[in-house]
This record gives sequence, structure tokens and C-alpha cells, in this order.
Amino acid sequence: MTIQGRIATWRKISHFCAGRLIDYGELIPIELVETKKRMLHEVVALIALTIGLLFTLSFVSIAVIVTAAGTPYLVLTAWCVAGVWLAVAVIALIVMLTRKPAEPFRLLRDELRHDADAIREAAQ
Repeated sequence: MTIQGRIATWRKISHFCAGRLIDYGELIPIELVETKKRMLHEVVALIALTIGLLFTLSFVSIAVIVTAAGTPYLVLTAWCVAGVWLAVAVIALIVMLTRKPAEPFRLLRDELRHDADAIREAAQ
């Protein structure tokens, strides 16, 4: 390829990149708003769910222990309730560790990857 051909190719690539910068400038605020909204909804839902579950389990635990208070199984019942709470904590930990993390700016990253591929193809 001649020098003039290379200059023409790089000129096309620079025009392409300049045009895409405008698109990225529009895409970044959209991604920020979308990520903020999604994260806020997830956090609020998880907090509400956690509080509801903890209160429910607490009152059920108290009810089970109070029900067993007049029987010889009071100590066994209390330890079983503690075991259930431990199982809930372990299950919650496993769920959180195996959960797929959120991917903020996924669309922007995909667009950048596609543009980089297009630039590599144009430069060859």
C-alpha cells in the first residue's frame, strides 16, 4: 500500500472515530441513568425482602420456642431454631456467592469492542 493509500485509510479511520465519539457521548449518560435505576431498584427490593424475611423468621422462631416452653423439649427446640437460622445464613451466603454480578456499561463496552474490530479491519 502506498503512503497516500495509508493516509487515506487513516483519514477514514479518524473520521469514523470522531463520529463515534459523538455516539459515545450520547450513550454514556443513557447507560449511567439505566445502571443507576436498575441498581436502585435491586437494592431497594433486596432490602425489603431481607427485612421481611428476617422479621418473619424472628417471629416464627419466637412462636416455636414459646410453644415448646411448657414441654420437656424446650432446649431441643431452641437449638433447632438456632440451627434453622444458621442454615438460612449459609444458604444466603451461597446464593450471594453464586449470583451473577451486574454488568454496568455492558452496551458501551460492546460498542467499543465492535468499533475497535472495525478499525482493525479498516487498517489492514
